[in-house]
Amino acid sequence: MPHLTIMLLLVTILTILPKWSMAQSAAVPIYTYRILHIYPHDRTAFTQGLIYHKGVFYESTGLWGRSSLRKVKIETGQILQNNPLPDTYFGEGITRWQQQIIQLTWRDDTGLVYDLATLQLRKTFDYEIEGWGITQDGEKLIVSDGSSYLYFWSPQTFQKIGAIQVQYQGQPVSRLNELEYIKGEIFANIWLTDYIAQISPQTGAVLGWINLTGLNPLPPATVGSSAVLNGIAYDKGKNRLFVTGKLWPSVFEIELVPCQPEENKSNCQPPN
Repeated sequence: MPHLTIMLLLVTILTILPKWSMAQSAAVPIYTYRILHIYPHDRTAFTQGLIYHKGVFYESTGLWGRSSLRKVKIETGQILQNNPLPDTYFGEGITRWQQQIIQLTWRDDTGLVYDLATLQLRKTFDYEIEGWGITQDGEKLIVSDGSSYLYFWSPQTFQKIGAIQVQYQGQPVSRLNELEYIKGEIFANIWLTDYIAQISPQTGAVLGWINLTGLNPLPPATVGSSAVLNGIAYDKGKNRLFVTGKLWPSVFEIELVPCQPEENKSNCQPPN
């Protein structure tokens, strides 16, 4: 009889596990999008970071010899201010901290701190990881290096004060790139994909996926590995979400739409 009880228990567990796994998967929502507005964007801008502040974009562009920090008029794409980086720097993500703009560089181990109003360089600082994306939650800086980890830095000293590993269903999520902090979650571009992950800053768990497949405005034949989705900006005052990509001719203001598998099953899948 004990053996029969154990067998029945095992059968019950095996029956429940697939349903539990499906429930866990379904608990993480997947969103598609609706385009609300399309704005012009510099087709030569290798976008590495994008933020919104008081009606304009601040944008970091990359590539050695072409990197810059810019202030851009949203409606026209006009570059209002441009601060080229030295040719030795490859610009990466940016964030605003109080009256400063903080910009990362890729493999140069150097962060740049600018005056928000003038975009004049005020100081530099060193760090020990590759610089990819950066955002902030009002208390600390949040930084990515292309791995599955996000790092927390002090905005005063730029020293690491913590870290989390981003995971989805128990597996690490790597290639975390450009970041934006939105409504208590970290939004992260997943490099070389059309997905943005919505991440818990407390646990690192992926809370949702945003599938932006089909948004890239470039013809497929011209889209190489470099011209990918990269750039998230958020207007907190008007609840506006903007996205763009490297070398894209447009910035899109989008609305997130819960995915409906019965209408488009392929778009309702998490990234591979």
